[in-house]
Amino acid sequence: QVQFVESGGGLVQPGGSLRLSCKVSGTIIFSVYAMGWFRQAPGKQRELVATITRTGSPDYADSVKGRFSISRDNAKNTVYLQRNSLKPGDTAVYYCERNRNIMNDWAGPSDGSWGQGTQVTVAS
Repeated sequence: QVQFVESGGGLVQPGGSLRLSCKVSGTIIFSVYAMGWFRQAPGKQRELVATITRTGSPDYADSVKGRFSISRDNAKNTVYLQRNSLKPGDTAVYYCERNRNIMNDWAGPSDGSWGQGTQVTVAS
């Protein structure tokens, strides 16, 4: 069983910044998995916003490129999402997930359960 605990969300003004954290625990060797951050806005489907390979190479959705930065600390089993220049359209619940396999590149989320997510609201 693998657990994902997201934190760091909150209310932030447009143009502000937040760093989200996702602590992964359970029966997992964190370092062998690529990781991803997703978000789900009200009334919308969950979307992938950023991934990071096992070796630390990031990739981003076009909507967040240049504003978000994903990183990982394998010693802490934690993946981060630094979010700058926030817009109201970034308002969503943010989740992390591990890769469905142990290949270096992101292939999609695992079939396991998701964490509770962390709510981010961007409003003045």
